[in-house]
Amino acid sequence: MRATRKLAAFLGPYWRWAILAPLLMVLEVSMDLLQPRMIQRIVDDGIARNDMATVVNTGLLMVCFALTGLVGGMGCTVFAVLAAQGFGADLRGSLFRKVQALSFGNLDRLETGKLVTRLTNDVSQVQDLVMMLLRVMVRVPLLLVGSLIMAIFTSPRLALLFVPLIPVITVALIWIIRRTFPMYSQVQRLLDALNTIVQENLAGARVVKGFARADHESRRFRRANDRLMSQNVAVVRTGAVTMPFMMLTLNLGVVGVIWLGGVQVKSGDLEVGQLIAFINYLMQTLMSLMTVSMLIVRVSRAEASAERIQEVLDSEPDIRSCPDARTAFSPKGRVAFEDVSFSYAGNEHDPALSGVSFVAEAGETVALLGATGAGKSTLVNLIPRFYDVTGGRITIDGVDVRAIDETALRGAVAIALQESVLFSGTIRDNVRYGRPTASDAEVIAAARMAQAHDFISRLPDGYDSIVGQRGVNLSGGQKQRLAIARALLMNPTVLILDDSTSAVDVETEARIQRALAHLRENQTRLVVAQRISTVLSADRIVVLDDGRIVAQGAHDELLASSPIYREIYESQMDAAAVTHGGE
Repeated sequence: MRATRKLAAFLGPYWRWAILAPLLMVLEVSMDLLQPRMIQRIVDDGIARNDMATVVNTGLLMVCFALTGLVGGMGCTVFAVLAAQGFGADLRGSLFRKVQALSFGNLDRLETGKLVTRLTNDVSQVQDLVMMLLRVMVRVPLLLVGSLIMAIFTSPRLALLFVPLIPVITVALIWIIRRTFPMYSQVQRLLDALNTIVQENLAGARVVKGFARADHESRRFRRANDRLMSQNVAVVRTGAVTMPFMMLTLNLGVVGVIWLGGVQVKSGDLEVGQLIAFINYLMQTLMSLMTVSMLIVRVSRAEASAERIQEVLDSEPDIRSCPDARTAFSPKGRVAFEDVSFSYAGNEHDPALSGVSFVAEAGETVALLGATGAGKSTLVNLIPRFYDVTGGRITIDGVDVRAIDETALRGAVAIALQESVLFSGTIRDNVRYGRPTASDAEVIAAARMAQAHDFISRLPDGYDSIVGQRGVNLSGGQKQRLAIARALLMNPTVLILDDSTSAVDVETEARIQRALAHLRENQTRLVVAQRISTVLSADRIVVLDDGRIVAQGAHDELLASSPIYREIYESQMDAAAVTHGGE
C-alpha cells in the first residue's frame, strides 16, 4: 500500500468531503446496528407478552432509524464520489503534466501504449479505490467491529463461536492478498501490451492494409487479448475458490448458533428475541469479513496500478535546465558542434554519433546528407535538446545549449519534422501552434512561404477547415507544408528542416527554397535531406556516414573531393535522367 499512500496527497484539496463521507457512514452503520436490538425488543417484549403498543412503537422507531441511516448513506455516497472524482481528475492532470515534462529518452523507455494505460485504466482503478475507501472500507470495519461488540453484549456465551471462525477467515484473507497482488500486476502489464498493439494498428492502419497484413495483426491482437483474458480468468478463479469457502464458514457459524442457541432457549437461559438478534449480528460480522475479502482483491489491483502511476510521477526528466540557465536568449544564430558524440539509452558500444564537429555561421544554410541511419535526424535533435549529448558540446553563439533554459532555447530554435504531427482543430490553430497569439496575416504569410496557402484556400472553409486526428484528411505533402509553416511562424533564429519536404514534389520544394532564401540574412538553417536537389544551393553540405562526418564543403568542392558525395549525386542524377527519359 506504499504507492497508494503516496497518492493520498491528491486528496488534500478535498479533505472536507473526505472527512464528511466517513462521518456520515458512521451514522448509517450506527442505525444498522440498532435494528437487531429493535427486533429483539419486538419479539421478547412485544410478541411474547402480547404487547401491541411495544410492537408498533418499536416498529416506528425502526423506520426512523432506517430513514436516518438512509440520509447518512446517501450523504456518504455523494461526498465520497465528489472526493474520488476530484482526486482522479487532479491525479490524471498531474500525470499528464509529468508526461509533458519528460524528455524524449524517458518517453522512449515508458512507451506510448503503457502511458495511455496509466493515464486511463490505472487512474480509474485508484480513483475507484478512493471511493471505496471513503464508503465501503469505512462501513465494513465499523460494521464488523460494531456487530461483534453488539453480539457479545447480546449473548457472551454464544459469542465464543467467533473464536474459531474469525481465525479461519483471517487465514483465507491473507492467502487472497498474497495470491492476487502479483496476479493483478501481471494483468496491468498485459493490458499495456494490448494497448500498444491497438495504438500501433490505429496509427498505422494504412500500412497494415497496404501490405495486406490485417490477418497477421489480428493474430497478434488475439494472442495479446487471450493472454489478458487468461490472466483475468486466473484472478477470478482465485476469488471463485475463496467465496464458497467463506460461505461455508458463514453457514457453519449460523448452524452452530442455532443449535447452541436453541439449547439455551429450551433451558430458559436465552430468549428467542436474543437468539434472533445474535444471528443478525453474526451474519453482519461474517458478511463483513467476506466483504473484506472482495475489497482486498480490489485493493490489490489498485495498488498494482498505483505503483505504475508512481513510477511515472517519480521519473525525473533526463534533460533539465541547470539552476543558473539563461532565461533571456536572443542569439544571432551561429551553431557549432564541438566533437559531439551521442548514444541512445546510454549504449556507448553503439554510438549514433561520434566525434562530430562543424560550424553553421549565422545566416548560413547547412545541409546534412547521408544514407538512412547515418545520424542526420539524431544530430539535429540535439540542438533543441530533445536529447543531450553524451560527449562534446553544442553551442549557439558560443553558449552551450545546456546552459540555456529549455523554453528560451526552443523559442530560438524551431523544427519541422519529416513525420508531420498535426492536432485535432482548425488549420489556423495548427499553423499557429507555437505562437497562439499570431495574427491571421502572420499565419497567411507563413503559409505562403511554405507553399500551403493555395491548397488551404481551395478548402471549403479555408483556414477554418478542421484537421482530422493526426491530419488524416490531408495528404503527406500538405501536412509537411503545414508543419513548415508552423515552424516559420515562430520566426526562429535557427530553423531545422528534418527531411520535411520528402513528400513534396520537386517543383513545390524549389518554390519553398526560393521563399526561404529571403530569410537567409537573419536566419540559420540546418536542412536534413535525402534528395540531392534539396542541398545543391546550401552554403555548406555535411556528409554523414555511420554517425561520423566523412566530408563537408560546398557542392562543387565535394563533387571533386568526396567519393561518397559523388556516388550519391551521380546515382540520383542517373535515376532522374532515366525517369525523365521514360517520360
